[in-house]
Amino acid sequence: MTKKYKVNENTKVYFVGGGLASMAGAIFLTRDARVKGEDITIFEELNIDGGSCDGSGNAEDGYMIRGGRMINYEHYTAILDMLNSIPSLTDSQTTVRDEIYKFSNETKTCSHARLIGEDHNILDVSSLGLNNDDRVSMVKLLLADEDKLAPVRIDQLFSPHFFETNFWYMWATTFAFQPWHSAFEFKRYAHAFINEMPRINTLAGVHRTPYNQYDSIILPIQKHLEKLGVKFQNASKVVDIDFKEENGEMTTKAIHLIRNNKEEIISVNDNDLVFVTNGSMTENATIGTMDKPAPAPTKEGNGCWALWENLAKKTPEFGNPTPFCNNIPESVWQSFTVTLKDKKFLKKYVEYSSNKPGTGALMTFKDSGWFMSIVVPKQPHYINQPEDVEVFWGYALHPEKPGDYIKKPMLECTGEEIFMELCYQLGWIDEASEFLKTTICLPCIMPYITAHFMTRNKTDRPLVIPKCSTNLAFLGQYVELPDVVSFTIEMSVRTAQEAVYTFYDLHDTKIIPPFYKGETDLKVLLGAAAAMMS
Repeated sequence: MTKKYKVNENTKVYFVGGGLASMAGAIFLTRDARVKGEDITIFEELNIDGGSCDGSGNAEDGYMIRGGRMINYEHYTAILDMLNSIPSLTDSQTTVRDEIYKFSNETKTCSHARLIGEDHNILDVSSLGLNNDDRVSMVKLLLADEDKLAPVRIDQLFSPHFFETNFWYMWATTFAFQPWHSAFEFKRYAHAFINEMPRINTLAGVHRTPYNQYDSIILPIQKHLEKLGVKFQNASKVVDIDFKEENGEMTTKAIHLIRNNKEEIISVNDNDLVFVTNGSMTENATIGTMDKPAPAPTKEGNGCWALWENLAKKTPEFGNPTPFCNNIPESVWQSFTVTLKDKKFLKKYVEYSSNKPGTGALMTFKDSGWFMSIVVPKQPHYINQPEDVEVFWGYALHPEKPGDYIKKPMLECTGEEIFMELCYQLGWIDEASEFLKTTICLPCIMPYITAHFMTRNKTDRPLVIPKCSTNLAFLGQYVELPDVVSFTIEMSVRTAQEAVYTFYDLHDTKIIPPFYKGETDLKVLLGAAAAMMS
C-alpha cells in the first residue's frame, strides 16, 4: 500500500541548502504541485545561492569557476525538461532549455587535442588502448551484481595496465574518477554513459550552456522563483532538526538554524515539508591568488556535512556521511580559473589545438605530474564579461604530487606558479613571462569534490524519502536513487522531482522523464564493443 502524506493547502515547505536541488524542488512544487511561492523558504548558509553551480568574480580581480558541469541530451532529460519552463534571462521569448539547444547546435564539441603527451605533442587517441584482460575486466564489471561492488575499489578489479590506457586517461578526466574510487559508482557510469565510449576521444556527446552554469542556469531559476514569491534566506545555517517519533515514524518538528549570527528555531507542523541537501562537493573550498596558494582545507565549519552527521545519529535510515567526508586526501582535487586581459594566449591555443573556444571540451596532459586538464569555453563565459577579456578554467586530479616545471605539489602553489606549469605542459614556457603580464590565475582547493565516489555501503546514502519519514526528504548527490549517477546536475534535479511527486502523489498524473539506458539499444552496444576492441 502506497504511503499517503499529509500535505494540503496550508503546507509550508522548507529547503535546507540553496543549490540546484533545492531550486529544482521549488520549481516542481510551484509548477506541478501548485504550491504558492510564498509558502516556500530556502535556507542557505552562504550569501549567494547556486551551490556547486557557480560563476563569480569580475574582470578586474579575476573570475572564478570552481568546476564546470557538462550537459548531455540523452542523459540529462529531467533537468532539460525542467529548464523548458524557465524563461531565459537574455531572451524572454525563449526558455533556458531552448537557449541551451540553440547554443549547442551552433557550438558543436569535437576535440582535436584530447590528450597531450610529455613532449607537448597532441596524441592519437583513435584507439582506447585496451588489451584483452582490460576488456574482460570491463565486461565482468558491467555484468557484476551491484550490491557486491559497494565496498570495492576500481583498482581491485583492473590490472595496472588499465590505468595507463587512453580509455582511462579520457574517462577519468571526463568524470573525475580515481583508481581508489568506488567500483559501484564506476559500474553505474559505465552503464549510464556506455554510448560515450565511441566518442570519448572527441567528447562529441558533450553539450554546454551559453555561459557558466551560474549565469545560464542558476540565475534564471532564481529570478523565476523570486517572481513567484519564493523566499531565499541567505546567511542562514541549519545546524540540526528535531523529530517526533511515533510507531516507527519520524516527523520533523523544528529546524535549528543560525541566521545572521543569531540562533533561531523554526517550528514545523506535521503537514509541513522539509527538504535537506545532505553534503556538498564544494563545501569548505578555499581560494588563492596569483601570489598566494589556496589555504589548506580543513573540516572546520563544514555546515552541510555537520548537519548530516547530526541527522544520522537519529536513525540509520538517514544514512552515514562518514565514508564521504572523512578522507580528504582521497576526495580532494584542485581547480584554477584563468582571466586573460590579452587575446594572445587563446589565439595560440586555437592554433595549437585546432579547436575554437567552446569546441574542444577537455584537453588533458596525461603525463603531467599533477594530471592536469583545461577547458576553454566559448567567449564570453560570463554575462558581464568585457569583450577584451577571456576566461578558461582547468583542474588537476593529483594536486598532491610535484609538478614537472614547478617542483612542488599544486596544493602549495600560487596562481602564477600554476599558470607557469600550464605553459610548460603546452610547450610555451618561452612565452609565459609575456602572458603573465595580462593574466590572473586563481587556484581553488575543493576537499570533498569527489566525495560521492568514495567506497561505501549501499545504505550509506539515504533514500530520497526514508521509509520512516513522514515529512522529510533528502536531495542532491549523496542520496540513493537506482541507476542514476551522482556528480551530475541531473541527479540533483531527479532527487527533487522524486521527492515532490511522492509527497504530493503526482506519479500517476505527472511523468518523470525516463533515465537513459543505452545498454538496451543494440546499436549503442555494438558501438561500445567496437570502441573497446579498437
